Amino acid sequence: MTANDWAKHIQKFLFILKDGFFELPYLSNSPQVMLDSLIKLPIINHDASKQLITTDNAFWKGKMRYQKMEEGFWILETNIQLKENILAKATYTQDHLKEYYILSFSVFEYKFPVREDKEIILLSTCWTFYKPDTEVATYFYKGTEGKFFNIAMNKEWVDKNIKSSKFCEEGVLEDFFNSQKGFYTWLDIAPKAHSFSKKISKILEVEDGTKINTDALQKKCKKLITEFFNNSFEDNRIPDNISLSNSDYFNVAKAEKIILHNLHSNFLGIEQIASEVNTSPTKLKANFKVVFGYSMLQYHKEKNIRLARQLLLNSDLEIQIIAAITGYESASKFTAAFKKRFGELPSDFRGI
Repeated sequence: MTANDWAKHIQKFLFILKDGFFELPYLSNSPQVMLDSLIKLPIINHDASKQLITTDNAFWKGKMRYQKMEEGFWILETNIQLKENILAKATYTQDHLKEYYILSFSVFEYKFPVREDKEIILLSTCWTFYKPDTEVATYFYKGTEGKFFNIAMNKEWVDKNIKSSKFCEEGVLEDFFNSQKGFYTWLDIAPKAHSFSKKISKILEVEDGTKINTDALQKKCKKLITEFFNNSFEDNRIPDNISLSNSDYFNVAKAEKIILHNLHSNFLGIEQIASEVNTSPTKLKANFKVVFGYSMLQYHKEKNIRLARQLLLNSDLEIQIIAAITGYESASKFTAAFKKRFGELPSDFRGI
């Protein structure tokens, strides 16, 4: 497919309902190609003078601010509220270079039902990193809202600014960046990222016509990149640097969707998840760990214990009720798991 085919393609394939999710494809060769592909959507409004894209349609309400800070270095900030289940799919056109790496930091709120008459707002925070020509599938659930920052860096900028021994031992970054494809996700690994991202938003979200301070913006974005690298590159996925096929990445995304949808229940099991994804359990097990750094069971447990932690912070539910909601057989087993993971008892954590 070429860029000239995109307008026809998008009219034919935009918002197809499949497995309960409406599909939203977008081009990801570069930030400029991505913006051009989004602007062509009939539901999008674009104000070039403010470098702002907005929409309020039947599927989602959103606002994207973008800024090219220097050649090969962009920031895109997106605020989004989901009215339907959406599957966002990064794809690529053949008539443009595929040379941008994307580092994304996201903070999403979602409504978790605890009783028929009550919902609690919980947070989900993560990092993703994907290399050029990697087709990334991201599932967004109806009722969620949040913000994510995409820092886009082309190969030339990376060579100049990142490939050094500053972040890890010599040669590791060269190997990591030079491999063909890759998509990796980390849960909330960088404590200072929230404060950096708020400062980035403050610079970008100028509404009174004031010119954006690109120097300050660039410095904050580089600090966010540094915060990510300083906290992630001990992960053995970086030196191991396994590249999967795009279909394998898509299957892993579907597996994660199934796990998150059943977070309140006992782990479904690798066999059942693989059957629903329509791939082999052995292959899915290995590929899932490449992308998320956890086995599927470990990922389920980690998400579950983080869910419990937020319920302790954001609700007045009794500890035994939280244990039941998050799939533990008893309050004592939940208490032991919580202390093992966070180093304190749930009652002590709630008392902070």
